[in-house]
Amino acid sequence: MQVDPRALRFSAAITTSVLALVLVTGNVWLLGAQALLFALGVAGVSPFRPVFQRLVKSPPKELEDAAPPRFAQAVGLVFAVVGIVGYVVQVTPLAVGATAVALFAAFLNAAFGFCLGCEMYLIIRRLTPAATR
Repeated sequence: MQVDPRALRFSAAITTSVLALVLVTGNVWLLGAQALLFALGVAGVSPFRPVFQRLVKSPPKELEDAAPPRFAQAVGLVFAVVGIVGYVVQVTPLAVGATAVALFAAFLNAAFGFCLGCEMYLIIRRLTPAATR
């Protein structure tokens, strides 16, 4: 499956905004909503796709493999869940730290087109012996 990298950056911009709002407000429910969005991304479903398609009419110049971004969504989900746990058990440094890491990664993608989770995926694939793939 191939995906439009512009759509991924669009989603990352929304994620950046949501996670920044979580850090400002400490709203665990908003972080839970973002965790749900990450889970949908892992499943290959983007609720932002219809909005993106309405805003951007031009076809993509290139497509990329969907596996690295889906892995990145899984990493985001892990950090969101850790953040939720931190907020629920009132360990603020854990909650803020996990949310901030997810925010940093989303910002890198939104602002610079650098997907940290995608790069992690590629490194792991290179380090994994071909026989176990």
